[in-house]
Amino acid sequence: MIEALPDVIEPELVLVFCGTAASAVSARAGTYYANPSNAFWPTLHRVGITSRQFAPAEYRDLLPLRIGLTDLAKFSAGVDSTLASDDFGIEALREKIMQSQPQILAFTSKKAWRVCIGNASAAVQYGQQRQRWGPTRLFVLPSPSGAARRYWDLGPWQALAAEYRRLRETA
Repeated sequence: MIEALPDVIEPELVLVFCGTAASAVSARAGTYYANPSNAFWPTLHRVGITSRQFAPAEYRDLLPLRIGLTDLAKFSAGVDSTLASDDFGIEALREKIMQSQPQILAFTSKKAWRVCIGNASAAVQYGQQRQRWGPTRLFVLPSPSGAARRYWDLGPWQALAAEYRRLRETA
């Protein structure tokens, strides 16, 4: 099986973003958050996580900023509604995170978070969660997908950015 997109995870990261699955556009392009309607890259710049707006093809350039990327469904691509429950590699994700121990794992949708906690109907608040995976703090963010625009809220992204900057300064 071939991964839709390769993980960008290594030890000593401050932040890892985890999506549900690569979109069909991203899988074809071989880059994270490649759909022009996706707000991921503009948001990273707008909230101050990056000093400029990166292009999707520059996704590996996040590593020097101590930022990684992954998805729950590594071997599938498409919109959430097309994914089967066995597409999700929850234990594989947990193992990667426990091994690399980033300071923060940020889920870029409520769907990704719900899949990880095994409760599809759980009420979810954006922001930092009470649970941890080892030393890694867990955050839930509004999806940057164009399809989820009606739920968009920049506030949780701004809070994450403030915490990311604080952790970078203390490292």
